[in-house]
Amino acid sequence: MAMKNIEYEARILEIEPVPLINKLKALGAERVGDHFFRRHVFETLPPIAGRWVRLRTNGKTSTLTVKQITSDKVDGTKEWETVVEDFESTLMVLEKIGLKSKGYQENKRLEYRMGDVSICIDQWPKIPAYLEIEAPNKKSINETAKLIGYSDGDLCYLNPEKIYLKYGIDISKKANISF
Repeated sequence: MAMKNIEYEARILEIEPVPLINKLKALGAERVGDHFFRRHVFETLPPIAGRWVRLRTNGKTSTLTVKQITSDKVDGTKEWETVVEDFESTLMVLEKIGLKSKGYQENKRLEYRMGDVSICIDQWPKIPAYLEIEAPNKKSINETAKLIGYSDGDLCYLNPEKIYLKYGIDISKKANISF
């Protein structure tokens, strides 16, 4: 089980993907993925504020993750994740133990790596594209943002649900977020 627990990540909203891709290429970033993610999101039993279960697949690898938001800071997300063999079978098992999917979601992701930093261009339905930087620590996130032309002030630490709320969409009340 991959247990990194604290996730250090930041997002930059409303990016222009093409110039950013060109900048990443010029900096020698390695393109490591072009993903189409499908996921089901579940409440925990019993429900715990800020904590949920995510079953996600990119068509090749499926993961089961417990996520907990403790704050809207760079280190405010905790994550416990394991790879599962089959998305549909795992969904069935989760439903059999009493978890009910509270939402199905899709997003597209272009993933780049620069050393130990993951740089992702995320596209979700109905909102502008955004950049996600995930690194071993806050300093690496800030350095990477600066390297690709952004300042600390451009960084935000909102999860997708709160990003959607910025655009007036409450995805916690929508059963389906898809293209």
